[in-house]
Amino acid sequence: MKIAVVGCGAVGSYYGACLTRAGADVHFLLRSDYEAVRTHGVRIHSVHGDFVAHPRAARHPDEIGPCDAVLIGLKTTANDQFGALLPALTGPDTMLVTLQNGLGNEDRLAALFGPDRVFGGLCFVCLNRTAPGVIRHTAHGLVVLGEYRRPPSARVGVLEHAFRQAGVSCRVAGDLECAHWEKLVWNIPFNGLGVAGVVGVENVLAGRVPATVTRRETLPTDELLHEAGWATLVWELMLEVIAAARGVGYPVGEELAGENLERTRCMGPYKASTLLDYEQGLPLEVESLFAEPLRRAKSAGIATPRLEALCAVLRTLEERRAGGGSPY
Repeated sequence: MKIAVVGCGAVGSYYGACLTRAGADVHFLLRSDYEAVRTHGVRIHSVHGDFVAHPRAARHPDEIGPCDAVLIGLKTTANDQFGALLPALTGPDTMLVTLQNGLGNEDRLAALFGPDRVFGGLCFVCLNRTAPGVIRHTAHGLVVLGEYRRPPSARVGVLEHAFRQAGVSCRVAGDLECAHWEKLVWNIPFNGLGVAGVVGVENVLAGRVPATVTRRETLPTDELLHEAGWATLVWELMLEVIAAARGVGYPVGEELAGENLERTRCMGPYKASTLLDYEQGLPLEVESLFAEPLRRAKSAGIATPRLEALCAVLRTLEERRAGGGSPY
């Protein structure tokens, strides 16, 4: 397969490197990491063994051309770039596969390129980009694939086979949107509270940000589970997300909350992607990860007070920074 990777952060680089190592014709569309990847390849430091992969490096989509599949690892804050980055990579049979977090990403792709080209991939993995072209893989790695608003077909089976050939654990979801809600059960509490933790539990519960924020450190997963107040809030948010998923028609079971907690305890002091974005002064994925699930819950008449308060805190922290000031 000829595969393009657009958005070569931790997720795109890791899975692109795995596919390259397995023999796929993989092209990375790069900006700041171009020279590092072109010269040294992508270096993966993994719990399963370190390796270096050498995908083809390009600075512009026209250098790559139409592909069999395009893996989209962009932050959802960059989704307004779909129309500029993807047309040159897209032919009549190209599969556009978003590996992004949250809700609404496939909708945006479908509006631009038609629903038949759109697929989704949910990545259950602990990754960090530690330097240009260098990725640290600490745990997990499952990819759950699905098709946009339709049941699985032979086409998604081709993708599944490619990932499995690359040594990546992979399965196909019968309902992609339901799988998104299942992943939100983890993403909302650990991404959201990890950042909102700078204001303290009581302020998160009240949905407010004080005039001065004194704590500068975000909260990795182990701290959220170690402190009783945060651990309770993690649990309550998980149950709210499950209730919201059921309210919009997806049969997500409450047992998923406990399963997520067990998987998280083995991660150690892991910082989710939103924490790293906040620490690096990058835009937060508030819309796709928090605001859109909240809107859908409200539309279904499902009360999610913890999610609503969390969303308010994250928006305030983001707005203060966007306004040129510091939250501290």
